[in-house]
Amino acid sequence: MGKDHPDADLHPEATGLASTTVKAHSAEHDLKLYSGWFCPFVQRVWIALEEKRIQYQYIEVNPYHKPKSLLDLNPRGLVPTLQYENKPLYESSVLCEFLEEAFPDNAPRLQPEGAYERARTRIWTDFVTSRVIPAFHRFLQHQGQEGLEEKRQEFLGYIKQFTREMDKDGPYFDGKDFGLIDIIIAPWAIRLWIFDHFKGGLGIPGEGEGGEDEGVWERWRLWFAAVEQRKSVRETMSEKEHYLPIYQRYADDKAQSELAKATRSGRGVP
Repeated sequence: MGKDHPDADLHPEATGLASTTVKAHSAEHDLKLYSGWFCPFVQRVWIALEEKRIQYQYIEVNPYHKPKSLLDLNPRGLVPTLQYENKPLYESSVLCEFLEEAFPDNAPRLQPEGAYERARTRIWTDFVTSRVIPAFHRFLQHQGQEGLEEKRQEFLGYIKQFTREMDKDGPYFDGKDFGLIDIIIAPWAIRLWIFDHFKGGLGIPGEGEGGEDEGVWERWRLWFAAVEQRKSVRETMSEKEHYLPIYQRYADDKAQSELAKATRSGRGVP
């Protein structure tokens, strides 16, 4: 894939607060994160690394000129890929769980202690991956007005279902502590502003405007505000303007990423 690839017109590196984080992790290190600054799946792992203050080397991957070092680890060339003790690991939710297990002395713990609570985290992690993210992309990639409201309501329905499972006081999903389930959904939550640019807006009601669902939306707003201000989340985000050309291609349903193609064919997250 060369620069004539339709998705190749993207900013080559992290900007804003994320660029400072990249610079702080540019030195050679055994633990390497092969990354794309724009990728929400990458951001999951990146947040976990930052939360747990694990030392790592950040390696930016141009998706159209993938380095041999990445392809040797992961022949699909997908990010995030983690190099750990010269061995490859991938799949973002797996990587987040791995970091918890491989670095048990690095606080904070991102998963609850109890077996039941950890299983519940996995249930809602799967819900995000199998329901929320595909619905996000069906809504974003939908063409034309006919059926658009149906896609919007499908997506908002999953957000409400997720929110109803949150600890009632919060601010995070499980209560006062930021955890794995927050990390799993955060990159998509903090990209919801893109629907203000595409598809006529997201449709989440404003304060006091949620009708019979006002309590649910109030809880969502509390969660969202806490996550949006989380240091690890803010410091792994680039400047908004550089995301727009990427999501424009999704909104026009012309993106050629694996996720875009899976959405187009009616499949789930690849």
